[in-house]
This record gives sequence, C-alpha cells and structure tokens, in this order.
Amino acid sequence: MPKRQHVMRMSVEQPLWRALAGYRVLTMLYAVGLFATGYDRFPRPGVAIAYYCVLSVWTLATLPKVANAANCTKRFLAADLTLALTGILLTPVADAPARIADGGPTLPSIWTAGSVLAFAIKGGWRWAAVASTAVAAANLVERGSPARDTVHNVILVWVASIAIGYVVEVARASERTLARALEIEAATRERERLARDIHDGVLQVLAMVQRRGAVIGGEAAELGRLAGEQEVALRTLVSGGLVPVPRATRDTPGDTSGDTAADASGGAVVRTVDEDSDDGADKPVDLRALLAPYAGARVSLAEPGAPVLLRPAAAREVAAAVGAALDNVRRHAGEGARAWILVEDEPESVIVTVRDDGPGIPQGRLAQAEGEGRLGVALSIRGRLRDIGGSAELISVPGQGTEVELNVPKNTNTTNDGEHTRSAKGAPWTRGKAESR
Repeated sequence: MPKRQHVMRMSVEQPLWRALAGYRVLTMLYAVGLFATGYDRFPRPGVAIAYYCVLSVWTLATLPKVANAANCTKRFLAADLTLALTGILLTPVADAPARIADGGPTLPSIWTAGSVLAFAIKGGWRWAAVASTAVAAANLVERGSPARDTVHNVILVWVASIAIGYVVEVARASERTLARALEIEAATRERERLARDIHDGVLQVLAMVQRRGAVIGGEAAELGRLAGEQEVALRTLVSGGLVPVPRATRDTPGDTSGDTAADASGGAVVRTVDEDSDDGADKPVDLRALLAPYAGARVSLAEPGAPVLLRPAAAREVAAAVGAALDNVRRHAGEGARAWILVEDEPESVIVTVRDDGPGIPQGRLAQAEGEGRLGVALSIRGRLRDIGGSAELISVPGQGTEVELNVPKNTNTTNDGEHTRSAKGAPWTRGKAESR
C-alpha cells in the first residue's frame, strides 16, 4: 500500500516571536506618545521627529523579520540594534541636559528592550549578553556618568535578556528531546507492525513447511528442517528488535548535528510514514464484512443485525487480530477444534470475542513462548489492539479452551443502540474470568 509522510512541527519559541512583534509595535507607539506629551520641552524636536519617523517605518516594515527565527537574520539583528543605539546616543542632541540629568527617557525608550530580546530569542543567552552590554555602554555614554537609575536600568535589561535567552535554550533542548522521544515511539510502533506482518505471513508459512516436510519425509523433510532453522532465525531477529524501520526523522538540509531535525523556523520536526489509503479512508466501515470470511464449518460467527461501524484502520486491525487468534486455534488446538466469534456493539466500544474448545493454555506458556521469540499473542493480538487504543484480554483454563476478548473504543463512530447480538447456535459464551494469562 502506498505510504504517506506526515510532518509534525513543534516550536515552543514561536509564541515568543509573536509576543516580540506585538511588543515592538506597542513600545514604538509608547515612545512616540512619550515624545508628543513632552514636545515643548525638547530644544531640538526636529532631531527627535526625524528619528521617530525612521523608527516607526522600521518597526512596521520589519514585522515579518520577527515572525520566526528563519526570518530574523544576523544582518537584521545588527541593523535593529544599531537603530536602538543610535536613538540612545541622539538623546543628548534632541533633549535638554537637565531632563537627561533628571533621568529622562531616551528617544527609543523601552523599544530598545525589544531589540535585545530578539537577540535572546534568536541566539540564546550569549547573544543576549552581547546586545545588552552594547545597550548598557550606550546608556552610560548618553548619561555621561553611571547614575543610580541608569545602572539600575542597565542591570535590569542585562539580567532579564540573559534569563530569557537561557530559558529559550532550555526550551529548545526540551523540544529536541521530546521530538526524539516521539521519533523513537514511532519507530517502535513501525517495528512492531513489521514484526506482526512477518509473524502473520512469513513465519506461519515457514512453520507450515516445517510441519508438512516432517510428515512427507525424504527431501521434503530436509526442506522442512531448513524452513525450521530459518523460522528460528527470523523469530530471533524480530524479537531482538533488529527489523529495519522505514519511519524516521531526518535532518533538514544544513543540519549536521545528527539530532532530531529542526526546520528553518527553529522548531523540531518529526516525520512519520503511515500507510496511505484510498479516497474516503475516513469513512467508517462495517466490521462484520471484514470478519465474515473467517466463518466456516468449524468457525461460527455471531454478529449484530445492524452494521458495526469502526474507523477503517481500527476495523482492519481488529480483523487481523481475530485472524491471528484463529491461526493460534488451528496451530495449538488442532485442525478439528471449533471456534466461535462473537461481535458485540456496545454504546462506547465494540467487543469481539474469539473462543475455542481446545485444551487451553498451560500456565506460564505465553511467557515462555515470548521468550522464544513466538510473539503471536504479544504482537499480532495485543500489539494491534494497543496501537488503536483498545485492549486484548486472554482467558484460558487448561482443558476448557481459550477465550480472547478484544475491546475497541468507538470514539465518534456511529453506535447501534438497541440492537441485540444474534448468538450462533451452540456458542458457549461463558463470561466467567477464570484465569488470566
């Protein structure tokens, strides 16, 4: 089936860029308003007006530059900081010395902090330290002496920008760690899916060839022996987790770190490859149609009279799990064993039960089989149900058969309230939880 790649992009710093863009506009308006209220106290208002015109145009024109990390280039940061420093140094030219001595604001006022914060978000605390140090030096030059309020403002900007830069670096590291964890989880699920497919296909065929070869004898016996050796080797490979995983996160161009990919905007990217489906893949399907082929002379199917609707992926996995349970019946209970499939359409979930009249499973046998690499129950049944948010419960009493109960939540699927399950004649549906393996 064709594959479809899903890209999940995570960026914990993107809200910071949006906040910075809003901060720059608001502080630009604040600086202009502050100048307007004290216009008559400026001995050279023309210098301030010219600067505020440049500041306003620059702030509005460069809003796309502070939309994300990709657009916020080093050249832009340098020009932005230069504009802020120029405004600080022009303050003595436009404003009266008495106002400056009394602690009056600089021309850019608190807009300068936005320039420093851009350094912090883009490059972390080290870039923030460089930018805030430059701002501190300009403020000291503007005042002419290290007054108390000047030193207080310089330290405040310096500490705040470095702290924000450090938080951004920690957030990025956490983002990469989370993306890596999601990648590992996706790879594990893909490995389990491949292991289930191998178990349901190749391993079953090899086991059948081994059994038939031993019965026929001669050259077929040798072929069966070789098939048995390959079955053991393949089971060891699958249970050891060495199955190739096509689902992975790849680094973006230019990223040579080897870590989880980060896109140009600074967010971590996780790419997963899923099976694609035809048009209408989200349309619920009737589970009964998928289970009907399993019915036969020795397999009875009891189902509701109305459609049992599930998501396509969930319905396919349930049907495959039922098939795996029936394969176990044929292999371990014998060709003459009977099996019953019961489908129950509950308001919140769909329950499918597979029961046989075989000898049952001895205590500890499942754990032993899993240790030998025989993962039919662990992967083909429980693994499938776990992947779709359901659960599988195995109930077995030696001498009284085995019952496998599959429970799948419906989520938003249509329910069939009021419908009753039609029971197959003679189906021994005993719900007693005698012994769980």
